[in-house]
Amino acid sequence: MNTNIIEAIKTIAQQELTPRFAKVVRNHKQDGSFLTEADLAVQSKVKALLLDNYPEINFLGEEMTPVQQQQAMVAPEGVWILDPLDGTSNFAAGIPYYAVSLAYVKEGKAVWGMVYDPERDECFSAAYGEGAELNGEALLKLQPNVSIEKSTAAIDFKRLTPELASRIATNPPYSSQRSFGGVALDWCWLAAGRYHLYLHGKQNIWDYAAGHLIFSELASASCTLQGEPIFDFSLKPRSAVAASGEKLFSQWCDYLGIK
Repeated sequence: MNTNIIEAIKTIAQQELTPRFAKVVRNHKQDGSFLTEADLAVQSKVKALLLDNYPEINFLGEEMTPVQQQQAMVAPEGVWILDPLDGTSNFAAGIPYYAVSLAYVKEGKAVWGMVYDPERDECFSAAYGEGAELNGEALLKLQPNVSIEKSTAAIDFKRLTPELASRIATNPPYSSQRSFGGVALDWCWLAAGRYHLYLHGKQNIWDYAAGHLIFSELASASCTLQGEPIFDFSLKPRSAVAASGEKLFSQWCDYLGIK
């Protein structure tokens, strides 16, 4: 994709998100998730940018209605999938862990993606089969040498079953645990080796499409809790299990009972 698009989206984030950080009111959507004026402002500007440059490609944004989202999925030339503000709750509360996430999906496959973190000025990006980058520098293939007993995990307990959440909390196989509250950055931080294990019970396609592609360009160690591939070109939420290496992934799946 045109690098000018990446720079333009970074500029939009810096203009619309940074000045509003910790200064907006959260509103509840019908599904219980949060929405701010920042989400809407970024989505509006990114949509206009993409349609001006790629009018033949459909656009799907998190803040569109379910009917509009479903219509956007019928996309002969592909579809842009945008989360204008992943980590809205963090953003509104002044917690510096949020991002803009954009993926391009064609023929049911994520082929390009970027995740931009304005707080750290970190832009992760990837193209299918071409590796992943951080601020234009290639990220290396993940080669962890840590045992699962000494690993760090990112776990979203909220969306797990009570039984699984209780088992992990009382008998974790890892050394320490984090929960940062932003799916897109979770995938990128896992890709960058900032932690080793990952578990999330419910991600929407706009949450994970770009981040999962970035991770997948560096490691193949991921699946759902049902043992299926994570990416699915549908609006049905997906669970996510991942690790920064095949050995860790196998051990993590064994612990979770995934065959």
